Amino acid sequence: MKLSKEECLETIYRAIDELNTTREDNEKIVQGNSTALYGPQSPMDSVDLVNLLLSIEETLEDDFDIHFTIANEKAMSLKNSPFRTVETLAAYIFESATE
Repeated sequence: MKLSKEECLETIYRAIDELNTTREDNEKIVQGNSTALYGPQSPMDSVDLVNLLLSIEETLEDDFDIHFTIANEKAMSLKNSPFRTVETLAAYIFESATE
């Protein structure tokens, strides 16, 4: 099954919603295409990022029957990390999850 870019974004936003349920109101992650997921601008620590990625993978499997490990060798070897922002992660999933 081929995912649309919009479905990729919606999946990421659902995972952010899930992560936000564990955070204080003043620590909620703002949803937006330019929201930083990794690096000094990110509101998340490494555990949050791992939880976010696992939630996305679970949704891909449950809702779209796509078995895909996001933090794979390809992702780690890219010059520009796909984990920089919501938009770069959505693009990476869109391009890679259904190859």
